[in-house]
Amino acid sequence: MDHRSVARVRDNQCGISHVTQSVTAAIKRVHVVAGIVRDTRGHILISRRHEHLHQGGLWEFPGGKVEADESVGEALARELLEELAVTVLVAEPFRQIRHDYPDKSVLLDFWLVSEFSGDARGVEGQPIEWVSVAALRDYEFPAANVPIVDALIERFA
Repeated sequence: MDHRSVARVRDNQCGISHVTQSVTAAIKRVHVVAGIVRDTRGHILISRRHEHLHQGGLWEFPGGKVEADESVGEALARELLEELAVTVLVAEPFRQIRHDYPDKSVLLDFWLVSEFSGDARGVEGQPIEWVSVAALRDYEFPAANVPIVDALIERFA
């Protein structure tokens, strides 16, 4: 089965937040999808970014760039398979955030993944952890993820 046909998407209204910092005139724009993967206990999977990457050493919700030829749902399925060895079965949009860093502008699409198959592991050697929603504040995330952590705590804690 092609990984692009795996994700079943529920249509709902996404909340949009804007988080800004100073921006230079010629800025790179990037569209990123991130999965908020929840297990049957309600714990959420987070991964730690490699030190050499942008925002290295910080924790994040796994995902990556949306390619020009794919939908956000397809990108989510591809990224979680590549990074975690899990197949997305059920996912729905959660929030969108635009965040401007000094070197790039990022549109982040966060999706709740409520059903998946496979045993999650850090395929690319990245540490992963399953944490309770309340414990998310104990981890250091990129600034763009902080509103998502707050929204998850408000909704699930």
